[in-house]
Amino acid sequence: MPAVSVLKTSTVTVKSSKGTKIITRQKLRKYSWLPDVLRVKGSIVPRIIGPVLTVTIFAAGAAYVWSKGYDVSLTNSVVPLLSVVVGLILVFRNGTSYDRYYEGRKDFGTMVSHIRNLTRLIWINVSTPPPDDAAKAKTPSANLTPTQLRRRKVEAIKLCLAFAYATKHYLRGEDGLDWEDYAGILPASAARLARGGYVPANKDYRYRDGGALTKSPSAYASYAATDFTSRRGSGENTGASTPGLEVDVERGRVRDTSADATKRIRVKRSKDRLKAAGKTAATPLMSSLQHTIDFSTDPDALSTPLPMVLAHELSRALFKFRRDGYLETVGPAGMNSMNTLLQGMLDMMTCMERVANTPIPRSYSIHLKQCVSLYLFVLPFVLVKELGWGMVPVVTVVAFTLMGIEGIADEIEMPFGLDKSDLPLERYCEDLKEEVEFMVEKLPEGGEGMYGYDDGEGDD
Repeated sequence: MPAVSVLKTSTVTVKSSKGTKIITRQKLRKYSWLPDVLRVKGSIVPRIIGPVLTVTIFAAGAAYVWSKGYDVSLTNSVVPLLSVVVGLILVFRNGTSYDRYYEGRKDFGTMVSHIRNLTRLIWINVSTPPPDDAAKAKTPSANLTPTQLRRRKVEAIKLCLAFAYATKHYLRGEDGLDWEDYAGILPASAARLARGGYVPANKDYRYRDGGALTKSPSAYASYAATDFTSRRGSGENTGASTPGLEVDVERGRVRDTSADATKRIRVKRSKDRLKAAGKTAATPLMSSLQHTIDFSTDPDALSTPLPMVLAHELSRALFKFRRDGYLETVGPAGMNSMNTLLQGMLDMMTCMERVANTPIPRSYSIHLKQCVSLYLFVLPFVLVKELGWGMVPVVTVVAFTLMGIEGIADEIEMPFGLDKSDLPLERYCEDLKEEVEFMVEKLPEGGEGMYGYDDGEGDD
């Protein structure tokens, strides 16, 4: 039966008011077995060629020593003992890595599904109440024109799109707001909040023991982002004359390295705090470091993932729609369904974060490689008595098989990276963006009939 591979691409031309756009998506196609057998690009061969050649040279050395009359052979009873152990460990290793890969794809797909549903509900459900609701005192408190309301809806939809892109960068450890795919989808209000944070007026948060947290507005900065405005696309090495900037020439990006532009909340190690408490402290609960509220006093130590900032802004946008009376048509149930979808987006981001931040234990990977290496270096001495020089290609094939399985497991255990075998997150996000753009440009809002004309049935 022919196999299936994602290699063929189909091109669709879409015409819109902004011009002709070419949409290219990968499709499945059938092919024979032989091309994949002879294919090196995209395979695991480049990754394991070095170790396999090392084992081959070692096997050739064992065969040469045997040909000189030295008895270096071992009994065949050694191989079955190691074969069972190595086989079990490799199966478990490969299965665990693929589970992580599949979970990453499943979680990202679920997040995309939540974004599709949420954008659709925002586009349809957020609308002015029908005229008969005026007698029921359900008129909107904010008198927005249809154009203004549409603009606010589009901004909320852009927040949903930006959440997908921000999650992609967050999983890859790519900080800052200077990524090209944020252009056109990251609202200016969200960008300002991500850069500088929000400081309530006349607020002074304090410890329980009276120590002030901070009086500097910069202490509430939620995301230390790179100030990147005119450098994109200029083609010049802007980081050369600007201290604290790191230029990635190959990918055309500039990053801020002067401050710790991290996207993660810093992990506080309890071990260091116990040392500060002194050796006489029987328990950290009895030490002098215990506070009911323990905020960091360092303004630069406050950070949070950019998707969390966008989710916060999206929650505020939904709240404003509800407060201003533009969700009266669907009532509390419609508002609850939107909040549930938003919560699902955050849940999926957390699940993918768990995959990205929980690597396979290093001791397990090291022990597996040690076992496979031990097995492969013993195998030549077991086969040399029966096969002689013919043992060398046999050992090479065995080494290629076992090391290939371990190499594949090592390659796919982190599915959100930039390797060719990793998940194509860029394509997933671009497909989602095209779908949302089509909805905004081509599909009617709530209360509108076909082609934008009200047929009188939208709010019935």
